[in-house]
Amino acid sequence: MTEDPATRVSRRFVLSGLAACGAGAAWAEAPLSSPRPVARAGLAGAPANAPVAADLIAAARLTGDVGYVVADAATGEVLEARGGDRPMPPASTAKVITSLYALAHLGAAHRFTTRLIAMGPVSGGRVEGDLVLAGGGDPELSTDDLGDMVAALAASGVREVSGRFLVWGGALPYLEAIDVSQPDWLGYNPAVSGLNLNFNRVNFVWKREGSGYNVGMDARAARFAPEVHSATVKVADRSGPIYTYQNGGSVEEWTVARAALGKEGSRWLPVRRPDLYAGDVFHTLARAQGVALAEPEVATAMPTGTVVAQRESRELVTILRDMMKYSTNMTAEAVGMAASLRRGASSHVASGREMAAWLGAEAGTTTARFADHSGLAGASRISAADMVQVLVRLGRGAGIQGLMKPVKFKDGKGRRVANPPVKAVAKTGTLNFVSTLAGYVTAPGERELAFAIFTGDIARRDAVPEAQRERPEGSRAWIGRSRRLQQDLIERWAAVYSA
Repeated sequence: MTEDPATRVSRRFVLSGLAACGAGAAWAEAPLSSPRPVARAGLAGAPANAPVAADLIAAARLTGDVGYVVADAATGEVLEARGGDRPMPPASTAKVITSLYALAHLGAAHRFTTRLIAMGPVSGGRVEGDLVLAGGGDPELSTDDLGDMVAALAASGVREVSGRFLVWGGALPYLEAIDVSQPDWLGYNPAVSGLNLNFNRVNFVWKREGSGYNVGMDARAARFAPEVHSATVKVADRSGPIYTYQNGGSVEEWTVARAALGKEGSRWLPVRRPDLYAGDVFHTLARAQGVALAEPEVATAMPTGTVVAQRESRELVTILRDMMKYSTNMTAEAVGMAASLRRGASSHVASGREMAAWLGAEAGTTTARFADHSGLAGASRISAADMVQVLVRLGRGAGIQGLMKPVKFKDGKGRRVANPPVKAVAKTGTLNFVSTLAGYVTAPGERELAFAIFTGDIARRDAVPEAQRERPEGSRAWIGRSRRLQQDLIERWAAVYSA
């Protein structure tokens, strides 16, 4: 192995001894430490002009820490590392681990079921008792799905309900916000429960009319866009803050600063009462289909009765593929907590601990600490070495590569390269002054490498005032330089460690 002065390989996580055991050796018997590996003859043919990692890091001009590990994906042999032992925020690369965790405990074919339950007999188009919209933890349930359930209910002949209309979200532990340190208005930081809708976001729309604004909330999807009554918004004559929020119990109350609004627009805001939000939308859709319901109320226990309509989600593996593609935080929290329920964990905090414990037992990791399943919380930690260990020991066997996105390479002018000579798939992660990338590179000669690159200026991130956390000064440029470094490192490894 060729090593530049800034590249050090830790004795704790080098797995070079595995190569001597043969690629088929059981991971349970793989050594977790070995002497520092010597330079390899195979590197003698590496390009003479291959960039030096230390030079690439210096050119990136990143404040904070830079850590990375790259290993042979088949054997686990660490080829190059820098600061790989240091636990750092994984950001959304945590979703790689959440995906593996959910697949292991729920299975690739698992589906989440949302049910409409009649808690009394149905006679003459009337439910003699309560009707319950019961969530099953589906993270992808949409307004269109509720519209289809209403249509199925109406097609069965039901036109009225003698009792209450209840909503139940107890299939998963309730979480008011994924990360309480984030500002109230960020749509990617919503609540999570067993009954979720539209990723627990409501669409705020505004349009200038004369000297004022026409504002409203809707739950739009591809086919339906009903008005929402469980969340309201008012325009306030102030310059800041841009938004204020108050949970009024049955209604979530927002205000927005007039000075922040242009001529017209829309924005997704987070929902904190997803059960009542889903009930509100269902109630409106039912009325449009001629089905009379009372205003939604929250059920306190799991309902039993006759299922009169239901909706099954897509298979888990497909849900995870989209979660990795779009980095949906709510999906990660829902599937992670669903997996932890299988292990007996009944809270969000306990769920993070369970995922870390499972990872340690299955992959031999020692640095993992998870405050959530999405990576949104800056308190989560894992080292680049442990992330690579996960990719080698668990990822390839679970087919995690198929859930990752191809890495888009760019030229010196920032233009996308159509047919790059290097192929890579990975999961990105981004927080303020944190940028991460973890995945696999196929080097020339078809050698597969597993890698993790973690960069972060934690002190600078923690110093950002709450009002600036959506777009803090300097963060975008910092992340851009980190991403350039990530591409440069991948290209270096493909050149140096080809078969």
